[in-house]
Amino acid sequence: MVKEERILKGPALLKHSEDNWQTDMGAWFAGERVVLRGKDLFVELANNRWMEFMVFAITGRESKKIARLIEAIWVISTSYPDPRLWNNRIAALGGTARTTGSLAVNAASAASEATTYGLRTSKGAIDLLHRFKNKLDSGSRLEDLVLTELKRYRVVWGYGRPLIRNDERIVPLMNFAKSIGSGDGPFVKLAFEINDYLSNSRYKYKINISAVAAALLADEGLSIEEFYYVAALSFTGGIFPCYIDARNQPQGNFFPLSTARINYTGSHIKRKWLTGAYQ
Repeated sequence: MVKEERILKGPALLKHSEDNWQTDMGAWFAGERVVLRGKDLFVELANNRWMEFMVFAITGRESKKIARLIEAIWVISTSYPDPRLWNNRIAALGGTARTTGSLAVNAASAASEATTYGLRTSKGAIDLLHRFKNKLDSGSRLEDLVLTELKRYRVVWGYGRPLIRNDERIVPLMNFAKSIGSGDGPFVKLAFEINDYLSNSRYKYKINISAVAAALLADEGLSIEEFYYVAALSFTGGIFPCYIDARNQPQGNFFPLSTARINYTGSHIKRKWLTGAYQ
């Protein structure tokens, strides 16, 4: 948005913007070319791998290393083909109900924007690492920062995990990161310093994959918002198999629940069931 548009407000801004979208991001020139961030898609970007293209689209940077690291995070961290997982379950329900793949996968992806498990956890982890690093560089103590975080939010994003303490994804992801020259930056070191403090405290929280992925990409220069954007579709590698599996099995057969298993404790209301009607 140009300087003049920042000054304009209300109707004046709307009038200025009518048939006038000013952008440096990109455009399609019908029958001719496509431009993204000043580069010709067909000439300068056509040979890019998909994730290289995505990194450039989101960040404006060209980096095979970052692209490869993101691919590994997606494969190792988020592509679990297990329909018991909250977002995968939505895709499987779509498959068993015979909805379309696009509807099921998009619904599951939308549900990945979850506070406890999903994208908000990832965004919270990288935000925490940035905040902690800035305060530590200014002389704060790590213990004070952690205790303040717990008191204020009752959680330390990127630490702790439901059901089990250890996160089986951390070792393979860190091994891969180091194989391409990543994994030793200040944010990764900070992430594991927080883990050392928490795991030896009375809270017993241990680092989970959200903090590791956030730290790895923070060390590669991704901002909080950029990290969130590159994570937005990261669960789809596990979502698709769950939809396909349920779609290929008998309709309505995904995790059926007998009414006998429902422990109803409400008032007992007599109901009359008539053919084609309810009263």
